Amino acid sequence: MPKITIQLVVFNSKTYLDQVFTSIYNQTVQDFEVIAVICGNVDGSKEYIADNWKAVKIIDPGENLGFAGGHNLAFKEARGEFVQIIGNDLLLEPAYLEEQLKVFSAPEVASSTGKLFGYDFEQNKSKGVLDTTGILLYANGRARDRGQHEKDLGQYDESASVPAVSGAAPMYRKSALEEVGYFDPDFFMYWEDVDLGLRLLHAGYKNVYVPNAVGYHGRGSGSSEKGMQDMKGLKKHRESISLFTRRLNFKNHIFFVLKNFPKLNIGFFLREFLMLGYVLVFETRTLSIFPLLLKQLPGIIAKRKQILRTSKLSAGELEVYFAQDKKAIV
Repeated sequence: MPKITIQLVVFNSKTYLDQVFTSIYNQTVQDFEVIAVICGNVDGSKEYIADNWKAVKIIDPGENLGFAGGHNLAFKEARGEFVQIIGNDLLLEPAYLEEQLKVFSAPEVASSTGKLFGYDFEQNKSKGVLDTTGILLYANGRARDRGQHEKDLGQYDESASVPAVSGAAPMYRKSALEEVGYFDPDFFMYWEDVDLGLRLLHAGYKNVYVPNAVGYHGRGSGSSEKGMQDMKGLKKHRESISLFTRRLNFKNHIFFVLKNFPKLNIGFFLREFLMLGYVLVFETRTLSIFPLLLKQLPGIIAKRKQILRTSKLSAGELEVYFAQDKKAIV
């Protein structure tokens, strides 16, 4: 049995596959299997993997299951004690897996992430700024990638417990996933990683940032740097992402908080009121997500009851993870 299962959800990403797989097979730890779930094959990604990377196990569900559903399919097939998710736009330094594995010697660790930098695949070089060092969480439910847009000046050189890890390059303990459940398929994509991180906290586990595990992420869209503190910048950022992304972000943020926060404070309702106002003025098409939101809401409430009924985490213990900087209002 392999120590690690490395899994990718492939969505028309043939352009980057050689670089991604080369970084996987150049790891200092080689005790792994690789699973690729095909959720988009217009560009012939499936056939390219089959012809050029023959050790990869290919699963083709015949439809786009999204990030959550695609990885859930791979989780079910994974034979490793640990599962390493790799995005189709992610490159790893050779010791990434080795450094990640070290923190799992502590049985309470359920997930980890390394220090990821932004990457420009067109220029084939690092952007010189951080992409994520874990997730920051705020009392109003806002979450963002810790360190995103910042230059690496050593401010994130210490390992730390974080409320959740980004779905860009996390490693999970497979037994912990079996205990709390995989990604929530109702999310499809976006916020499913933060939701899983909170559910692991509720179950008494820890999520850990590992600074010596280094990778490079060609992220399509991150968070706006200043959010509602810079409305012009926020509007420009949101106009740069697709309607599909904006719709799911709007819905899934609400679901994430409803599922996992023992107490819903005034900050959450204020943030959602402001966001709804923004959508009504600038993004009326985003409102088309409401029928799906209402359809899924009863199931989300049922999941909330189950999570909180079995939680080992008090509201006060969750609040320890809340960030205190001034970016909390967005």
